[in-house]
Amino acid sequence: MQLTDFVNTLGADLKKRYSEKVHKLTLHGNFSCPNRDGTLGKGGCTFCNVAAFADENQAGLSIKNQLSLRAQEVAHKANKYLAYFQAYTSTYAEIAQLASLYKQATENINIVGICVGTRPDCVSDEVLNLLSSYLLRGYEVWLELGLQSANDKTLKCINRGHGFADYQSVCIKARARGIKVCTHLILGLPRETQLDYRQTLNRVIETGVDGLKLHPLHIVRGATMEKSWRAGRLSTLSLDEYSQVAVDLIRHTPREIVFHRISATAKLEELLSPLWCEKRWPVQNRIAKLMQQQGGQGTGL
Repeated sequence: MQLTDFVNTLGADLKKRYSEKVHKLTLHGNFSCPNRDGTLGKGGCTFCNVAAFADENQAGLSIKNQLSLRAQEVAHKANKYLAYFQAYTSTYAEIAQLASLYKQATENINIVGICVGTRPDCVSDEVLNLLSSYLLRGYEVWLELGLQSANDKTLKCINRGHGFADYQSVCIKARARGIKVCTHLILGLPRETQLDYRQTLNRVIETGVDGLKLHPLHIVRGATMEKSWRAGRLSTLSLDEYSQVAVDLIRHTPREIVFHRISATAKLEELLSPLWCEKRWPVQNRIAKLMQQQGGQGTGL
């Protein structure tokens, strides 16, 4: 029993299309975020501490050196790669700087595409045009949009600084240019329920989407939510709770949508709760077992 028996995963999708494994190499482009530097606000989203998942030591290295190091780490797994600008807001810079960074990332002959993680309110038409230019050169292009929830009240509560309408606008524009959109959703946000999760999924699917990432809410050191959690005003989902919620959403997702991730991990030294998020295999195995019993992706439609 494997997860790919029940879920249309990115790894399986890439292997099918490229006839071999393709691995994502995470990059740090030394970007900032408008929700941290004072443009929109300071302190960032209430759940955020980038150090919990990104390697801040990469920030001082060139893109070429980062790619080389990451490729060495996974050389036994794959020989083709997607360059993934992961940390902070990877479209938040002057267009010339973005063009330079994306160009550096695609100079390696083993790079078959780029993935750019960003906020919905930081993707201008200029950025979309730049990204679509890589499609014309034969590269795979994914725009990874951190939405987290389609509920505007929730977005305000977690200090996102944008609304669902911002997401819809850029998503539609990107897909009209042929850019694939992967949407990030967080399960377990304050005051959200199963109904909220399903409504978010439905609104994202109705807007049009190519890929999804599901994340459990993490409480990490340095995030604004840490204080609420320590005061007992905020709780997180258990492994079983999260697994069941994720299975429900996957079962209500059309089969053609690709799951880039069905859970997420955080570095143990930064992670406060839930501690099961330190490792990825327990939750993946639990989700696969539940889907074996309840049905795979698309069976709930």
